Amino acid sequence: MEKKQVEDVLAKVRPMLQRDGGDVELVEVEDGVVKVRLTGACGGCPMATLTLKRGIEARLKEEIPDLKEVVSV
Repeated sequence: MEKKQVEDVLAKVRPMLQRDGGDVELVEVEDGVVKVRLTGACGGCPMATLTLKRGIEARLKEEIPDLKEVVSV
């Protein structure tokens, strides 16, 4: 799994986050784990964990099957 591949998928997810005043920043890709930072409205949202796991992680796993996990840092 390459950083560019992850960025390409995140680009597809971003419009959903940006509509609600948030965004996602890729921090690191290492050993099948993607580390991201939720920013803007997403950074302090009580639904951020749900967005991270059911939105971002689910989409990444659809397109990158060897992905293990997405974590917020």
